[in-house]
Amino acid sequence: MFLDEILQSVDERVARLRPVQSYLRDAAQAMPPVRSLEAALTHGITRPAVIAECKHRSPSKGWFTECYDPVAQASRYQDLGASAISVLTEPHYFAGELVHLEAVRRCVKLPVLRKDFVRDEVQLFEARAAGADAALLIVRIIDDEERLKSLVETATGIGLETIVEVHSANEVGKAVAAGAKIIGINNRDLDTFDTRLGFSQEMAELVPPNVVKISESGIGSAADVTWLGEIGFAAVLVGESLMRGASILEALPRGDHR
Repeated sequence: MFLDEILQSVDERVARLRPVQSYLRDAAQAMPPVRSLEAALTHGITRPAVIAECKHRSPSKGWFTECYDPVAQASRYQDLGASAISVLTEPHYFAGELVHLEAVRRCVKLPVLRKDFVRDEVQLFEARAAGADAALLIVRIIDDEERLKSLVETATGIGLETIVEVHSANEVGKAVAAGAKIIGINNRDLDTFDTRLGFSQEMAELVPPNVVKISESGIGSAADVTWLGEIGFAAVLVGESLMRGASILEALPRGDHR
């Protein structure tokens, strides 16, 4: 399975970071305050906010572009009205790099999310030291509930916001128990990599009203974004469709402020 192979690679990366963990922790703690992702998703517009993603490829869909320029892509997203930028940093299966995030963070004014397979606190230190404003935590790949809670608390302790991503009703409960302020409901099955947009609707009512809800994956049009807003989602995370040239951002209303 893709996921097992990815996680083996992630654990190898974590092992290589371990000798510099103290340095990364100190660097993370010395960083200036983040640009708040939560605030960006909940203030300013009445339609769902869009977290627009920069990624070069995926193990299931292949390459999205021959000439990948994450800075140019992120700048275009910003100009078109995105509320935040997500940058894929997983190197082996998504062709991402942490330097992509660093470059994007320098060139946009929006919050920047590190999208990766985070399983250890050293990856949070690494993300914050590189300038990330938020990091993704995927419940499915974290050993247990206490570990998830510890990672959320570690992130908070260094000023890093988190999106806690879920793939089942049981995982929604775990995310809430861990203290998640933002929950991402991913419509992609991590075993098959198939997507089903209706999954977000099924999970939405399980998320407490004080938690920001994001729908992720399988969002292919402005109509999808509008529908998700109608059923209570504050934001969407869109990657593949935008990378393939879909005009989702152009089709959404601009200047619709709360």
